Amino acid sequence: MDGKQKILVVEDEGAIRTGLCDVLAYHGWEPTGVDNGNDGLSEALTGRYRLLILDVMLPGVDGFTICARAREALPKQAIMMLTAKGAESDVLDGFRAGADDYVAKPFSVPQLIARVQALMRRAVPEAARQFRLGELDVDADTLCVSGSGTQQELSPRDVEVLAYFSEALGKVITREDLLRDVWGYARAEALETRCVDMHIAKLRRKLEGLGAGGDALIETVRGAGYRVRI
Repeated sequence: MDGKQKILVVEDEGAIRTGLCDVLAYHGWEPTGVDNGNDGLSEALTGRYRLLILDVMLPGVDGFTICARAREALPKQAIMMLTAKGAESDVLDGFRAGADDYVAKPFSVPQLIARVQALMRRAVPEAARQFRLGELDVDADTLCVSGSGTQQELSPRDVEVLAYFSEALGKVITREDLLRDVWGYARAEALETRCVDMHIAKLRRKLEGLGAGGDALIETVRGAGYRVRI
């Protein structure tokens, strides 16, 4: 694993998609190119990517819909809209869907890269760049966790959850706490969703095999929530 930050590019025009992926790779990121909206939506919702770059006009699901769905599921996901539509109404539609930035074609590569760099810096809080949780070392820049000589890849949301736990060692963290402070839902107490439980289950599987620092690190407190066992 090289620890490169991942970017999803959803663009149906082959030449533009290939060019974008090439320039992003040249600048040290790990791009994945998708040529249609249906696959783009599936990839966007995995939480694996630091940044989504979405064209608007796509076969299948359009870019605005992908943006809105990703923003709903991953409130802190960095999203850039990239399209030939430059009219003010389209720009406003992009921001209403939850985009962080909007770049109209044609664009200059230096300008695009500068704006990508700005969004990548904002995608993970500075305070959570590197930290230790028990016997595990978490690095938000490379999106990985290591322990007992083994390294495991994380998603940006995984890092946010572990950072949140690291600031509340020994305390019981409720699902509402996580929905409000990590997922970004203002009325977490009124929300009926299993997204926290499913995410914690996936995170536990990633931490397996990292030695004493990973196995059973996140304890379920029945009827209350979760607690880190240090």
